[in-house]
Amino acid sequence: MSTTGQTPASCGFFQPAEWAPHRACWLAWPSHGDLWQDNLIRAQREFTALCVAIADIGPDGNARGESLEILVPNATARIDAERALAGLPVRFHNIPFGDIWMRDIACIFLTDSHGAVANVRFKFNGWGGKYILPFDDAVSAKVAAAADMRGFEFPWILEGGSIEIDGEGTCLTTRQCLLNRNRNPGMNEAQIESGLKDALGIRKVLWLGDGLLNDHTDGHIDTLARFVAPGVVACMKASDPANDPNHAVFEEIAQTLAGFTDAQGRTLQVVRVPSPGKILDEEGEIMPASYMNFYIGNSTVVVPTYGSPFDEEAVQAIARLFPRHRTVGSSAFAILSGGGAFHCITQQQPLGAQ
Repeated sequence: MSTTGQTPASCGFFQPAEWAPHRACWLAWPSHGDLWQDNLIRAQREFTALCVAIADIGPDGNARGESLEILVPNATARIDAERALAGLPVRFHNIPFGDIWMRDIACIFLTDSHGAVANVRFKFNGWGGKYILPFDDAVSAKVAAAADMRGFEFPWILEGGSIEIDGEGTCLTTRQCLLNRNRNPGMNEAQIESGLKDALGIRKVLWLGDGLLNDHTDGHIDTLARFVAPGVVACMKASDPANDPNHAVFEEIAQTLAGFTDAQGRTLQVVRVPSPGKILDEEGEIMPASYMNFYIGNSTVVVPTYGSPFDEEAVQAIARLFPRHRTVGSSAFAILSGGGAFHCITQQQPLGAQ
């Protein structure tokens, strides 16, 4: 139950599909040298390229995509961000944060059938206590205040990357994350489902099992499977099964998805996209690289790439799923060194009524 006594669902609000029109995309400028170390400059370049793709400035100088709402923690970071993002439709917010994973630390935006927009906030505990950074647990409330709209708050833990919504009543998630004892040990599966229905205006929860090897988030769905249209879900297939550490996980996911029906009663159509294969960091450790961590903007789908021989094949496969968008591949290797990619660092705000 929401702390207000009302829930988004009881008030007619729901989380729309990501392909629904956006007013803006919320992000946070990479600026913490102690976290990013040698990868900071490269992460900033990848972040800038993502913003350029989302804004999608046309030949006439106007943005065909969406505006950008960007958090900066201090004046120095703002100067750097302003220089890097000059010419883009940006509004900066002086809001401190621990790191840039806005999908998880910001509020989630909702809409209703009349075009009203609201937000819903949850508790945040550093992905099960693994990464407790200053200010992260306050970002959701500060973004909600800056967005200036009706809000709801729930007293349990949920990260935006752990849920995938089709906008028609269905939610995909994983047991590894949402039923992990490091999140909400006092809530069972039925209670989590009830909470998701109240908070996100959904009617049916579909559960997958485990996520990628070395995924800091304990199996966030946005690295595993994504809705790309009503009744259609994309997931990965090992490009080199003998050398892909997630081959078995990919096959289990695809098989499980094929057996699901959504809230509308449709059997899910499952589309396979090549995986990036084994991606290693500077120390030779396997990274949780995923092409599923793309962002669906108003005009552009931005697919993370990792220097894999399968990058271009994956970008083209995803492009076929979004014929009304332009689809671009953009490097996310440096950002991945922090634990995620493009979907992890973005949070869309629905357009709503004009």
